[in-house]
Amino acid sequence: MRSSSFRLPPVASSFVPSSLNRTAGIAALTAATLVAAAAYASAAGAQVPPPAVTARSWVLVDATSNQVLASGNPDERVEPASLTKLMTAYLVFEALQTKKISMDQVVIPSEAVRRVRNDESRMFIEAQKPVTVHDLVYGMIIQSGNDAAIALAELVGGSEAHFVEMMNAEAQRLGMKGTHYADVNGMPSPGHYTTAADLAVLSAHLIRDYPEYYSIFSIKDFTYNKIKQPNRNRLLWIDPTVDGLKTGHTQAAGYCLIASAKRPLPGVPDASRRLVSVMMGEEKEHERVQDSMKMLNYGYSAYDTVRLFKANQTVQTPRVYKGAANAVQVGVKSDQYITVPRGMGEKIKPQFVLNEPLVAPIANGQQVGTVQIAADGKTLTQFPIVALQAVPQAGIGGRLWDSLLLMFGKKK
Repeated sequence: MRSSSFRLPPVASSFVPSSLNRTAGIAALTAATLVAAAAYASAAGAQVPPPAVTARSWVLVDATSNQVLASGNPDERVEPASLTKLMTAYLVFEALQTKKISMDQVVIPSEAVRRVRNDESRMFIEAQKPVTVHDLVYGMIIQSGNDAAIALAELVGGSEAHFVEMMNAEAQRLGMKGTHYADVNGMPSPGHYTTAADLAVLSAHLIRDYPEYYSIFSIKDFTYNKIKQPNRNRLLWIDPTVDGLKTGHTQAAGYCLIASAKRPLPGVPDASRRLVSVMMGEEKEHERVQDSMKMLNYGYSAYDTVRLFKANQTVQTPRVYKGAANAVQVGVKSDQYITVPRGMGEKIKPQFVLNEPLVAPIANGQQVGTVQIAADGKTLTQFPIVALQAVPQAGIGGRLWDSLLLMFGKKK
């Protein structure tokens, strides 16, 4: 299911020390991870600067903690080229997940696929010749087939034009305010543009919302119609921890690459850490590979990700009044992480602020307070804590007794 909580907030912020964040407009990926950049920079102290890259615009995101670690010109308008197909894939994955279409469904491509030129990326489907959705999805992602993108768009949207409308609506839903689509595969057009920041958000959503299909991005080659084509993401061969996402190239866009890696989280056997780098507008193909690799390694070496709380971990057991139980277990419903400069993890201190007094009935999942994460006296972030169990009301006697206790407590 698509996550609705993983959207850009209306307030611009990031976890990057302000001296490193060269564009003020980039936003953290969720409202739960908003932070005062100046306060964080003060708490963080000296920080290793990111490596120099030749990309025109770029972003490095820790997708585990939903934090932007570093960026350069992230809100600059750029052409997405074949990175457009990430949104095409996102909507196709939604259609698959909701069973509007199926992988084994047979599609008859329309005459529209004939307009894909010989110098464009193709999977070599033919108009009016049956092909499965499975092959189209693999051909679009691995072979970057423009013809596959057209056929899938017509299937899901009824027409390319309507599918483009769906793409733009989805971009707005995800908070991609610097993005507008004019086609489904990334051919140059004045009305077809995006930003590195928006592509980072889309990539993180795609990984998080559709893990059952994300693994397709890691496949190194695909054969259709006896034509074998390799995945253009060369990092798949260079770094075994890289498992996606996509390349793009046109003369106007330059060489682009969104790369994602997942590596074990040190000291936490059951957890891993995922980074996403976005490189846009490189002049040479090898530069997008080198810069992506440098930035991913920088994120893993210069920053530590700390798991603050596990899902459903009890962090406090506060008193409950007028309830069938006298206390309630509180915590978080999903793992909570924070990423900080290397060596700062041991300075992190949680501070709990409860909505006291807690009075029954309390529903499972109801917010009962907030946890603030601080270091060296500076608040880095905060997020809700919720009841991990329901507490129904007590009987009349229990409610009366607790009413007296509350009244006595207020008089004190």
